Amino acid sequence: MYNYFRAAYYLACMMRRACWDHKKLADYQNRKVKEVLRYAYENVPFYHEKFNQTGVKPLDVKTVADLNKLPILRRTEIAENAELMLSREFNAKKLRIVSTSGSTGRPLFTRISRKEDEFRKAKHLRANIAVGQKPRDRWVVVTAPHHFSEVTRLQRFLGIYAATPLSVFEEPVTQIAAIKCLRPDILDGYSSSLLLLAQELEKTGTKISKPKFVIGGAELIDSSSQQLIEKAFNAPFYDQYACVELERLAWQCKEKASYHIDADSVVMQFVDESGEEVAAGEQGEVVCTSLFNCAMPFIRYALEDVGIPSDETNCPCGRTLPQMKVIAGRKDSILLLPGGRSMSPLAIGDCMIFFKYFSHIDQYRVTQKRIDLLTFLVKKKDDSIEDRVMEAELRSHIRKMMHIGEPQVTIEVDFTDEIPLDTSGKLRKVVSEIKNHE
Repeated sequence: MYNYFRAAYYLACMMRRACWDHKKLADYQNRKVKEVLRYAYENVPFYHEKFNQTGVKPLDVKTVADLNKLPILRRTEIAENAELMLSREFNAKKLRIVSTSGSTGRPLFTRISRKEDEFRKAKHLRANIAVGQKPRDRWVVVTAPHHFSEVTRLQRFLGIYAATPLSVFEEPVTQIAAIKCLRPDILDGYSSSLLLLAQELEKTGTKISKPKFVIGGAELIDSSSQQLIEKAFNAPFYDQYACVELERLAWQCKEKASYHIDADSVVMQFVDESGEEVAAGEQGEVVCTSLFNCAMPFIRYALEDVGIPSDETNCPCGRTLPQMKVIAGRKDSILLLPGGRSMSPLAIGDCMIFFKYFSHIDQYRVTQKRIDLLTFLVKKKDDSIEDRVMEAELRSHIRKMMHIGEPQVTIEVDFTDEIPLDTSGKLRKVVSEIKNHE
């Protein structure tokens, strides 16, 4: 049962912490880091062994800076030690599983408790409230169907922070028709999917009721794309940075100068190739330590994203949370389909999450060389599912989810022992080699 009072308490505390002075926030982080490390060492087999291997004990970490004594944790290691990363204090069968394919195409399954789920929802709301969302605003979210059930019956009955979902897999014209009928105060969704809607509005000249603002997340887009969304919807666009494992991480306020980091729930570090923290204004890989995950703690977890720490200490909005700048995503990750349709990489990832054999896939990559050809490169975790069975099921699943017929698009499925990195050194899940992405 969802505890609304506890979620409201979490939210109230977060709203206050967003305006704490820097020393108070630093003291809070230091205290929480010590608590998290002690808890992980005593209750999580993976971390107990990891700390012993490195010769670091919880008492050796007294401040955030001492986190650098610990090794960086990567997605591959989590996937290989998933069961060992669970706390002994929780029954795994009673935990909620959140799944992500991530930008790398490597499935990752994270378990969270009910309290952590409530905390995540409160954290999500703080960013929205910061730019002006009200409890009874009409809130429409373009998202994947598996998120539809996250709004409870009581929320819908009361109409308080009750999002109305639209499937990201519907045609843009269908989504736009629904948005016109719903007349949202807030339009929310995957940034790349909102960009596709904006492009459709611009192409057709369709007019819709002006929302108060538009919120994008899950995927980063460049400033020109953000401006196109603002022009198409005639409303300001606010970006949010998040990952499924830790929920919201950083977000834009109305000033839109930088991104406020949720430093009261996560310690975010920016490191170079040798693992050393970079200076303000320099690019570094984003490494996070969660201050609220207990069922499955994340300590010095590398997100495989790049960010820039800011030395700005105060924002005109009055919030004192530390700030960062983010690096925009790639345009060559959007698939172009027959009939002028486009599909964002986040939608592809959600499509894969629904695949019946998704848990048997270690990594995958979708490559588009022609508008009528999609190639799925799959690395399986094991041989429990025959190649021919998985291949047939995957073809059928993709056609059904993406609404593409056999004559329109050829779907090839190839199995491999290793998926190579791209030229950037990253293993992206979607790559389009079609030149025109404008």
